[in-house]
Amino acid sequence: PPMPQQMRPPQAGPGGPAPGPAPQAAAPPGPGQPLTAAALAAAPPAVQKQIIGERLYPQIAKFQPELAGKITGMMLEMDNSELLILLDSETQMRAKVDEALRVLEGNK
Repeated sequence: PPMPQQMRPPQAGPGGPAPGPAPQAAAPPGPGQPLTAAALAAAPPAVQKQIIGERLYPQIAKFQPELAGKITGMMLEMDNSELLILLDSETQMRAKVDEALRVLEGNK
């Protein structure tokens, strides 16, 4: 059967947003929702790091509030898939924070 021509939702008029729910995959999950690799993949790379950073910072601040910004920046150098694992595991997060502290101590 032929595909329907109208694949996109109708454009919004001057009255507001287009009708219908937004596709789930395109919007990054809000705070409180788990961050999935699929949700992250839907965002551009620069936005991916920002989303992960916003999730990492409060986790790191639980262990090292005074160095959370610095450690978050260090961790954002890692691969996104590794960062998602850290966000899922407090044990691994604590180990990575300790590792970052050792690096910072070594650089003094």
